[in-house]
Amino acid sequence: MIGRLIDKLVFGLILVIALQLPQLADHYQQFLAGLYASTQWQVEGYEATAKEYHYADAEAMIARHQQNEEPSVRADAEQKVQTIALYKELTQGLAMFNTGNLFEKTAYMFNPVRFDYLEKTVSNFKPGIPLTASGIGFGVVVALVVHYLGSIPFILWARRRKRQRLARAN
Repeated sequence: MIGRLIDKLVFGLILVIALQLPQLADHYQQFLAGLYASTQWQVEGYEATAKEYHYADAEAMIARHQQNEEPSVRADAEQKVQTIALYKELTQGLAMFNTGNLFEKTAYMFNPVRFDYLEKTVSNFKPGIPLTASGIGFGVVVALVVHYLGSIPFILWARRRKRQRLARAN
């Protein structure tokens, strides 16, 4: 009886934790959207400067600046290259968050390459319960799977113990 109670409490705890993932995904998407907007503003500024000074595009202007004798101009050009690369990465990430399912979003969030984004998101995260059917369904499915996988060793141990008792009785 106590074992069943503990089992239900463990499942409940796993369920509460699993229900946080859709909420965390929403917070993460908002973080990405903010970072995307600020990065987009910078890239649009590079494009405007390139047009103003008669370059084909920002990448042509940056390539020219990378050839400049002045080290500070080359360093600035490298920063611009990194900003444009970040912008492209954020564009792909937001597209995935806008069209992907919760499993894809979770995999994206927990990718070690983007762990610093997850840390920043978690620092401002407030736990809650998702209000969408997909969020609740995701939490329940994840909780059931994790609970079942965590229960396998105990189930196997109980079966082994039962077989040992039956063997002793015979």
